[in-house]
Amino acid sequence: MPAPALTSRPAAARAVTTVRDDSGAALLALLPSTSGLSWVRRGEGLVGWGEATRLEVTGPSALAEAAAWWEEYVADLDVVDDLAVPGSGPVCFASIAFDPEAGTSVFVVPQVVVGRRDGVGWITAVGNAMPDGPLSPTSVDGPAPRLRYADGALDPASWCAAVESAVARIVAGELDKVVLARDLLVSAEPPLDPRRLLRRLAERFPDCWTFAVDGLLGATPELLLRREGRRLSSRVLAGTAPRGAGAEDDRLAAALLGSAKDRSEHALAVDSLVDALRPYCDELAAPAEPELLTLANVRHLATDVTGTQRRAAGLLELVGAVHPTAAVCGTPTPDAAALIGELEGMDRGRYAGPVGWLDARGDGEFGLALRCAELTADGGARLFAGCGIVAESEPAAELAETQSKFAAFQAALEG
Repeated sequence: MPAPALTSRPAAARAVTTVRDDSGAALLALLPSTSGLSWVRRGEGLVGWGEATRLEVTGPSALAEAAAWWEEYVADLDVVDDLAVPGSGPVCFASIAFDPEAGTSVFVVPQVVVGRRDGVGWITAVGNAMPDGPLSPTSVDGPAPRLRYADGALDPASWCAAVESAVARIVAGELDKVVLARDLLVSAEPPLDPRRLLRRLAERFPDCWTFAVDGLLGATPELLLRREGRRLSSRVLAGTAPRGAGAEDDRLAAALLGSAKDRSEHALAVDSLVDALRPYCDELAAPAEPELLTLANVRHLATDVTGTQRRAAGLLELVGAVHPTAAVCGTPTPDAAALIGELEGMDRGRYAGPVGWLDARGDGEFGLALRCAELTADGGARLFAGCGIVAESEPAAELAETQSKFAAFQAALEG
C-alpha cells in the first residue's frame, strides 16, 4: 500500500520555525499528560507534543514508504532554522514494528519540539504552534498507583519450556542463537501517568535513552544507529549479568567478561550489525574486545561500532538494513525469526523494534525499544523483556535475566 499523498497546505501549515531557547528547562518536565514524545539521555535530546501529521504503515515496503512520505512532507515546508544542528528544524519521531512487514510502524511529526544538544537549547514549531512565553514544567501530582501483575502470553514454566526447546534446536545445528522474549501485564489504579514513568526511568537510568512514541515508552541502553552527515555509530549490547553488592558485584562483572557463553552471544550480535553496515560504508571499525556497560540493575557486554557512509542511502534505509540484529532476533536471522514465531506465543508489536527520530537533513538516532512497556487503553501497561538463547543457555538463568530486566521498569511503576 503506497504512503498517503500529502495534499497542498496553506502557508501557515507549511511554516516550520526553530529558535534558540536558553531557559534550561528539564526536557522531560515539559511533557503534557498525554501524547508526549521523547528521546532524552542525560538531560539532552528531544521532546515533543501536538501532532502536525502522522503515518501508520505496514507491509513489505513499510520503511521505504515512510521514507518517501517524510521526504515529500519536508519538501513542502518553509523552514527557518537558526541553529541547523542535528534535531533542529522539522523532526519526525518513529516507532517501528519488530517485524515491519507484519506489524504497524508509527511516524509522528509533533507541532512543538524542544531540543538540547551540547548545552544549547531550541524550540521548533510547526505553523502557529510556537509557545507565547517561557516554557514551564508540568506538574505530576497524586499518589503512586496501586498495581496488579499478571502473566502475559506464557507463564514462567511455559516460557522456560520454550527456552529448553530453543536450546535443543540450537544444539541440533538448526541455528546459532535466538532471542526469546516474554511479556508481563500490569493493571493500575489510578491509570499510569507516562510523565511519572519517563521521569523515574531517566533518574534511574541516566545512561539510557528515555523514549516515548505513541504509547510505547521505556529506557533503552542500546543505540541501533546514529547518523550525523556521513558519520554512523552504533552501540551493540548482548550478554547480561545481574548486579550485586560489594565484592559480589565485582565478581559478577569479572564473570560476565570471562563468560564464553556471553562473549559468543555478543560476538554474533556485533557480527550481524557489521555485516549489514559494510555495504554502505567506506570505513567501519569495531573493537576486538567488548567493554562492560554498568546500569543500576544489570551489566551488559557492549561494543561501539563506528563507520563512514559511502552509499547514498537514507537513514530509514540504513535502519531497515541493520534491523533486526542478532541482539534482538538471533542468527541466522530468518531461522531465528521463524523460531520466535513458533515459541514465543505473542505478538511483539513495536517491542524490540527501532525507535527514535530523524530530521529533514537525514540525521537522526534510533535505539531498540527495550526495557519498555506499551500503555493500554484501560490505564495499565504491557511490559516486555527478553534474552539471547545459545547452546549453553539454562532456562532458569534466562528466566532470572528477564526478571531483572522487568525490574527496571517495575521500579518506575512502583515509585
